[in-house]
Amino acid sequence: MSTDTVMDIKDIMRHLPHRYPFLLVDRVLELSKGERIAALKNVTMNEPFFPGHFPHHPVMPGVLIIEALAQAAGILAFQSSDTPVTDNTVVYFVGIDNARFKRPVTPGDQLRLEATITKNMRGIWKFSAQALVDGQVACEADLMCTLRTVE
Repeated sequence: MSTDTVMDIKDIMRHLPHRYPFLLVDRVLELSKGERIAALKNVTMNEPFFPGHFPHHPVMPGVLIIEALAQAAGILAFQSSDTPVTDNTVVYFVGIDNARFKRPVTPGDQLRLEATITKNMRGIWKFSAQALVDGQVACEADLMCTLRTVE
């Protein structure tokens, strides 16, 4: 993958409105505008969901893995559209298809978030996405999002 952009947490926070405990992208490793992104989420026992999911066998909830993938895809949509990043511009997660969970994600795992643009039509971005741990697929899904200006 040709890399146009690598982002640290400050860059990520400029692109996403999410904050603790809901910011689920820690670093962008590779981003090729109009093509794909690879990002990281470091999963630690300090995550606020682990005490309840599950107390004696902590597992990252699947919906949060999907959300992490959607956040990475949102960053890619922003970068690919050349839309100026402002407080009034957000990426909304608008759809999910074909979600499958292949292995649990537990504390100490490093979740690699990968999304590839499959289509961009009439303001709807479609992505093929995978979350991997140690090269093994933990989750895969087709995602959709849209960029919007809010007041």
